[in-house]
Amino acid sequence: MVSSSREFLFESASYNPDEPGTSDQEAGALLANGDDTVGGPQHIDAADRRIRLRSLGIRALALLCACSLSIGSHYGSYILAPLKSRLSREMGTSNTEFSLLISAFSLNSTWTPLLGGIVASRLGTTLSSILATGIIFSGLSVLLVGDLLEDVRLMTMGMFIFGLGISPLSVVQETIIVRFFKSHGLGISMALGLVAGKASSFVSARTSYPLSERFGPHAPFYAATVLAAFSFGINLVYVSVSRWLVSGSGAELEAPDIQEAARQRLSVQDVTEAQALQQVADKKKVNLHDITELGDVFWAYIGVNILCGAIWHPFSQLASNIFEHRFDLTEREASKQASFLLAGSMVLYPLVGVTLDRAKRRHLILLLFTISSLLTISAYCWLVLPPSATKTAWPAIVCFATGIGYSPLLLVVLVPQLVSSKYISTTLGAHKSLEQTGTVISQTIAGLILDTNPRGNDDTSGDRRYQHLLNTFLGINILQFVGIMLLWHLNRRQNELERRRRKSVDSASNTAKVTDLEEGDSEEEPLLLEQPQSVSYAAGGATLSPHSRDSPPFTHHATGAFASAVQQSSRKRGKVFGGMCLLLIIAAWVLFLVTAWLRLRSKSERGGLQE
Repeated sequence: MVSSSREFLFESASYNPDEPGTSDQEAGALLANGDDTVGGPQHIDAADRRIRLRSLGIRALALLCACSLSIGSHYGSYILAPLKSRLSREMGTSNTEFSLLISAFSLNSTWTPLLGGIVASRLGTTLSSILATGIIFSGLSVLLVGDLLEDVRLMTMGMFIFGLGISPLSVVQETIIVRFFKSHGLGISMALGLVAGKASSFVSARTSYPLSERFGPHAPFYAATVLAAFSFGINLVYVSVSRWLVSGSGAELEAPDIQEAARQRLSVQDVTEAQALQQVADKKKVNLHDITELGDVFWAYIGVNILCGAIWHPFSQLASNIFEHRFDLTEREASKQASFLLAGSMVLYPLVGVTLDRAKRRHLILLLFTISSLLTISAYCWLVLPPSATKTAWPAIVCFATGIGYSPLLLVVLVPQLVSSKYISTTLGAHKSLEQTGTVISQTIAGLILDTNPRGNDDTSGDRRYQHLLNTFLGINILQFVGIMLLWHLNRRQNELERRRRKSVDSASNTAKVTDLEEGDSEEEPLLLEQPQSVSYAAGGATLSPHSRDSPPFTHHATGAFASAVQQSSRKRGKVFGGMCLLLIIAAWVLFLVTAWLRLRSKSERGGLQE
């Protein structure tokens, strides 16, 4: 019975509900009834359909919970952008102080996503999510109090606390979706999860200024706090039903779940099974230094993330103010136009998600990513032209909204193709961490640029401060395009090396089989069935198994030596790139803290000064 219960546990941890006869309910029934069969083929087909529908419904419920977790956080993240001019007029905030408010929100996201990925892999998504949503609710409450007191420093503290939870929540949310939908339409499921957040951001940017006009200047902050409380409540519901969701959908067990099962086995003196479960749990844990072994494609991907963070979020937060000054718009009209920058994702996320699920081609992701970069470049090119010639920002809005309308989804769905499932949460964390590092540096520098005193203004090109800022964004966008081309090149080289390796191994394997037939040596056959541990391949992402069952004995030593040398070289480069990323995160913190120390003022120091 010990072996039977062990087989049942591992089947329930990894079964596919779309394959009949593999659910935990059926396995439990077989264990209870022995080898007795119930009904005929029609009964089995009907039971299979019921199991599929039930698992589909449970996964849909899990997706609904995951989407609801980020409603409050996404709404709160965009309430300040349309209010920049009002805050400057009524509270006397400078451009740098406003940028520090936004940077404070992103500052903790330079390290919390990576920690969130590791915490998610160790503590599990249920506990991690409740911590994140609780922190978000606390931060928005402090932001509300700071707005009521007109204290920019307290508002900055609120945004700082808010940002402490938002990125880990994003990692947890994406990990939940990958966990439940890894083999059940991950693209469209991830798209729907991201659409919920993007829709909240669009509603926030669209309603923040009208709410302040109709119900008073504090109304947007009250709305954000209430929605954060709603997300926290939904999270409590998810925690209470998470075990049922996992068992009913057949989602993969997390390390804490397996450890709990091991402790339960120890309580009934089933030591052998408990040790096996603990080994599985240990394999699912991830250490931070493992990132250095993920390969060159991974680090090129991280570099692109940094540049994406530098051009996406800062412009979205400043667009309303840029349009207002660049094209002489009212605050209400500028905030309305800027809100449409976030509208593209609500349509493009599901569309691109379905396309990726059906096409299932890795190169399609990079092709779409390249197109998105060209679209944002076109948007910045339009905005840097003299406003007297362009007259309107709408062409730039359409290009930018389309460009970022699906590209964040590509950064997420690419991860399972780069790394194994063990590293998904940690890679998602690294992606968020370095993206937000680029955002903090770019956002802070943007505020400093807008507070500089230009020598003169050209009436045909608008305020030079905004011209310089847009030129900077355009230059970074061009670098991002170059980075995508490099990522594409490394990916193509990796695939080519992998094809050559497989061709070489297959050729050598065929030669070995012919030799074995000629010599008739059957005693050597078991050596070919051994499956030693795989090692990481050259450009990262792919794996080498030099001692696989298809590899002939005489190629083991040479292939193993080559793979070991490649792995060591890749690890060295990974340590260098990892150190550079760490220095970049430190630089972002130093830039923010020094700027905040020099530029953040109290209410009395501002003295009601206007921009």
